[in-house]
Amino acid sequence: MSENRDIKPLSTSELLGPQQDFSDYCEAEFERRRNSEEPFKEDDYRQAMEMTLRKLKSLEDEGYA
Repeated sequence: MSENRDIKPLSTSELLGPQQDFSDYCEAEFERRRNSEEPFKEDDYRQAMEMTLRKLKSLEDEGYA
């Protein structure tokens, strides 16, 4: 996964429908985890979120989402 760390994050203004819903959920979960006492790898979380948002965008562009 480390080879994709230089991918530019999607702008929140580009997000629509399922992408926006997923992004909102991820941001709330990010804050919850950040404020918990449990170990949390923020960079890995952000990378996974960006990968999923890009896949959702691709699916939406193809008419599947």
